[in-house]
Amino acid sequence: MASLVFVTGGVVSSLGKGLSAAALAAILESRGLKVTLVKLDPYINVDPGTMSPFQHGEVYVTDDGAETDLDLGHYERFVRTRMGQLNNCTSGRIYSNVIAKERKGDYLGATVQVIPHVTDEIKDWVRRASEGYDVAMIEIGGTVGDIESLPFLEAIRQLGVEYGKNAMFMHLTLVPYLRAANEIKTKPTQHSVKELRSIGIQPDILLCRSEFELTEAEREKIALFTNVPKKAVITALDARNCIYDIPKMLFDEGLDDLIVEGFGLEDKVGEANLDDWLEVVDRMVNTRHEVTVAMVGKYVEHHDAYKSLTEALVHGGLRQRIKVNILRLESEDLDGNDLSMLEGVDAVLVPGGFGERGFEGKVNAIRFARENGVPYLGICYGMQAAAVEFARSVCGLEGANTTEIDPSTAHNVIGLITEWVDASGNVEHRDEKSDLGGTMRLGGQECRLREGSMARRLYGQEIVRERHRHRYEFNNRYRDVFQKNGMVLSGLSMDETLVEIIELPEHPWFLACQFHPEFTSTPRDGHPLFTGFIEAALREQQGELPRGVAQL
Repeated sequence: MASLVFVTGGVVSSLGKGLSAAALAAILESRGLKVTLVKLDPYINVDPGTMSPFQHGEVYVTDDGAETDLDLGHYERFVRTRMGQLNNCTSGRIYSNVIAKERKGDYLGATVQVIPHVTDEIKDWVRRASEGYDVAMIEIGGTVGDIESLPFLEAIRQLGVEYGKNAMFMHLTLVPYLRAANEIKTKPTQHSVKELRSIGIQPDILLCRSEFELTEAEREKIALFTNVPKKAVITALDARNCIYDIPKMLFDEGLDDLIVEGFGLEDKVGEANLDDWLEVVDRMVNTRHEVTVAMVGKYVEHHDAYKSLTEALVHGGLRQRIKVNILRLESEDLDGNDLSMLEGVDAVLVPGGFGERGFEGKVNAIRFARENGVPYLGICYGMQAAAVEFARSVCGLEGANTTEIDPSTAHNVIGLITEWVDASGNVEHRDEKSDLGGTMRLGGQECRLREGSMARRLYGQEIVRERHRHRYEFNNRYRDVFQKNGMVLSGLSMDETLVEIIELPEHPWFLACQFHPEFTSTPRDGHPLFTGFIEAALREQQGELPRGVAQL
């Protein structure tokens, strides 16, 4: 039986439950424990796959094809454990399972209710997700007091009773500083814990988000009014330098010892070794160089929409201690002929996305990078836009497009597979009423890299595995014309039916991939494509990238 740490939040949202859980998991992992993390989300969507990034931030994709909450990205960046389908659960998924069982008669004619049927389904999910681990961190989305969270809170209350000493509750709360009164206020925390206790949950640990270190008197006051031991009232300050400071900060507060001692795991663990995290922070803080990357997308105003991507760019600079400044450009602003905002950038990146809005701006940004020898990295839609730009500008295929935008284009260089090939070699048009949540190519798939290509040199191996999230593909009918005009198809699916990577060997650094490499980038290991891209940006800045020779 795994030991369970339930992580709840109070007062306000966005306090950092996911980061806190991930950082604590990183410390426990460094002490030799096998740790996993689970996110329980109260929204009714089955998963966030069809939600706008403006609603819930990026959709993170696991290797086994789950479309999940962005917190799973934090989890995988902090721990070695890989997340999967069981690591993210929504109310929609739970209710879908319960209704399916009711339709099959699994409840033997009983009246199906929130308690016990919905709560039992949640409890069963948690048990399955935590099986085989020493400790499982279970994060409950939302804020205590939200009506939609109640089934999850009731389920973890029951699990707390069932698991006894193998369950702990950690509550993240806000201790605001009022400048007018020149003092910290503990009342919001008191009320938040009161709300939690009213539904039967007594927290064992309080993580108090505050601008200032709590004094002994303030901790004593919080402990007194919340029935939490003073040593378990932890100050959770804003990270000093970056989010990768958090493991060391929580370690300094003794949080991992509270968990180890609470579960009686002293004989199973060693001393925490946070050297990796200290090295990461040192490389981020003590930089030697600085580059600016223009990220041209349609959700740039909402930073969570590209959370994994922005982290991966930062990771890409760590090897050479390069500070990466991200210039966020709204792609619609580049739809016209004025591309002056791209002048002076050291590299251009076009990320994934869907839909027509801002597509021509992405194409224009890619043309700028290609014609001016600026390092370019295209991801998913960024590869498709690069293919469209190359078809129009280099191959002379006037009006070339993706059928996602123009279903009647004369040159559908990007389209659904059924639009460019079937058993008889004829084009079949897509079903406009198809289920948006069920037509994706999702999850980890292997890709074979062409010998002598830049991609092969960057990865240092022939076969790589990367994660996908897209519907449209490169149209194989255009392979020959692209290759005749200088495009190298440097990565193909294992059966060679799908194009995964394209690059231009006559350009200083131009590569685009159909998959999402940002999902496998971590601060400790980086990712070959992002490391190569950022280091190419530095060489471009320093005038060391000769024209016409693709380099590592």
